[in-house]
This record gives sequence, structure tokens and C-alpha cells, in this order.
Amino acid sequence: MASSSNNTLSSFNFDMPFANLKPVVEKLQAIDVANSSSQPLIPEELLTISKENPLLTFQFEEYLVMKAKQVNKSLDEAVPLQHPVKIHEAMRYSLLAGGKRVRPILCIASCELVGGDESLAMPMACAVEMIHTASLIHDDLPCMDNDDLRRGMPTNHKAFGEDTAVLAGDALLCLAFEHIACKTRNVSPDRVVRAIAELSSAIGSQGLVAGQIMDLESEGKEVVDDILDVTKSSKELGKTAGKDLVSNKATYPKLMGIEKAKKFASDLMIQAVQELAYFDAARAAPLYHLAYYIANREN
Repeated sequence: MASSSNNTLSSFNFDMPFANLKPVVEKLQAIDVANSSSQPLIPEELLTISKENPLLTFQFEEYLVMKAKQVNKSLDEAVPLQHPVKIHEAMRYSLLAGGKRVRPILCIASCELVGGDESLAMPMACAVEMIHTASLIHDDLPCMDNDDLRRGMPTNHKAFGEDTAVLAGDALLCLAFEHIACKTRNVSPDRVVRAIAELSSAIGSQGLVAGQIMDLESEGKEVVDDILDVTKSSKELGKTAGKDLVSNKATYPKLMGIEKAKKFASDLMIQAVQELAYFDAARAAPLYHLAYYIANREN
């Protein structure tokens, strides 16, 4: 069945070999996409479609659904409802609450890009989602962002209490690394250790935690935030809209304005596309579509 997402990339020149995207990138950079708030990040003027190109024929929506289904199954199996029941209920409540699973899918797609398969990357993909969920649980706490809504549901501390929410986040963080170490198969131990080290670095005092502390320190100051927080409703986002404005948090739209923030997102997407141009087009297709999807997502 053809996917409607084939139109997602219709604004790129697919007649051009994937390994030579420089002219397309230069055209994209030359166009002022900030002229209209309703204008897509990538303009329609660049439309010249070659239906044989794997980037265009790739069924992106089907890929997302298929991979998310596999990730959800693996996450469900990774956190069984066992004793002590309350903490596992709280962990599962946030971990299995839905979401697009973009982060684990990025992990799997990156593995596939270099010739690996889903089974090799799934433990790491699940760990990434566990860490992400733990960060959301903690981020929503009254001592942090003090939010009541997440993924369309009451936040963890609203459902289970602040004490259990803190422990649920801690438990998911610990489980993430245990899961990589114990469940990764057919990957050399040295690579598993390197992957754990890389992930640890990304979420520590120079990574995720650094971002969170900067987020807290930026409240009430002139700096930067999420475009969607400004432009979408709580129902659309599945979380409290406009929260950063209420807390006077420094955000990208606040610093740059909505249109310049959108342009910045477009520039980052172009940079991602340039990086992918060195790989086989068929293998790169999921990441190519994901770059566009993330830059143009609605929630």
C-alpha cells in the first residue's frame, strides 16, 4: 500500500544522485523560508520527482509504525509487572504511555544504515527510550518544570506521588544500562562497553543533565525554546502548551522569533541531509525521512 508520506520529500530534487546533494542544499540555503509562517521548511519550487529514487519510494509511515510496534513490544517485555508492584506500575505507566518512539527508531535506523539489523540495536534502542522517559518523569516534577500533563495523561508524580515518580525515573535509568549489558546479542563486548560509555556521556553532566540545569537557570532570563510549545495547543502536544512562556523560560522563539527559529531548524535539517549523502540511498532513506519529519512535526 502506498504511503501518503511519499509526499514528505516531494520538495527535494530526486533526479539528482543522492551522493551529490550540494546544488540542492545551496538552493535551500538561498531561499528565505521565514517569509511566511504557513510556508513549509522546504519549498515546493524544488520539486522534480524521479519515482525510481529510493528516497521517494520509501514507505516512511509504514516504517515508523512497524518499528514503533517492535519497540513497544520490547519495552513491554523489558519491564514486566512484578514485585514491588507499585514501582513497576509507575515505570510502565510512563514508559508505555505511547509517543512516536522517534529516539529508538533513530537508533535502529542508524544501525541499519551501516549494515546492522534491528535485533542488534534493539536493546540500545530500548535503553534510549528508558532514559528519555526517566528524564521526562523528573522534568515534570514540581521542583523542575512542575507540569501536570505528559503524552495526554497526568504526569507520573500526579498519578503515583512525587516520591514514587523520583524512584521510577531512577529505576528506568538504572534499567537502561542493565538492559544493554544483559540483552545485547551478537555484538562484541568491547563494542557494548563503548556504546555504554557513549550513552553515559550523552546523558551526564556534559549532556542531558547539563541541558536540564541550563534550562532551570534560564528561567526568567532572555534566551531560547521549543517552537511547538508556542504554536500548538495542549491537546495537540499531549502536554501543557505555553508552559515555557508562563515560566518566562529562555527559548529559541523568545530569542529569535518564531520564523527565525523555524529557519534555524531548517538549516539543521539541511546539515543532516548533507551528512547522509555519503551513504547508500536505500539504507539512508529512513534517516533522510526522519530528518524532515522531526523538522516539520506537529507535536
